[in-house]
Amino acid sequence: MARLAEKYESEIRVKLKERFSLKNIFEVPKLEKIVVNIGVGEAVSDSKVINKAIEDLSLITGQKPVVTKAKKSIAGFKLRKGLNIGCKVTLRKKRMFEFLDRLIFIALPRVRDFKGLSKKSFDGNGNYSIGIKEQIIFPEIDYDKVDKIRGMDITITTTTSNQDHAYELLKSFNLPFKD
Repeated sequence: MARLAEKYESEIRVKLKERFSLKNIFEVPKLEKIVVNIGVGEAVSDSKVINKAIEDLSLITGQKPVVTKAKKSIAGFKLRKGLNIGCKVTLRKKRMFEFLDRLIFIALPRVRDFKGLSKKSFDGNGNYSIGIKEQIIFPEIDYDKVDKIRGMDITITTTTSNQDHAYELLKSFNLPFKD
């Protein structure tokens, strides 16, 4: 079992139940999934670019990404409906906890001028989003083989719709929020 999954089961769950004075253990918020997305805008002009993004994302997450396609045509961006414009991975259970562990303790400390994550990135439904500017903060990516620095969006979905409960859950996983 992943280290953070064990910590949730043994410590965090009990602490949150007491803190929010919940009657049932199933009311305690938990992580549902983590979605990692890379948008590749330059794939409009060069279709081979998306293959490198897929390779990077599969190295980072340990799971094969799904290619995302354009939903509608936008002439200003030279975008046609059905064109490949990105890739995403949905992580659940063991892989989710392993990815979160690497994100918190390995990747985020490697970000230049990192001052902490903003508390304003909650969507009001208990979900938290992080934008990362470069994929090279993950140790799985070989810096010498990177063709282009790409950013990614990471969305952490929880089972609660209460923003304060979600904040306390993520804080107890040691997610580095700004004070």
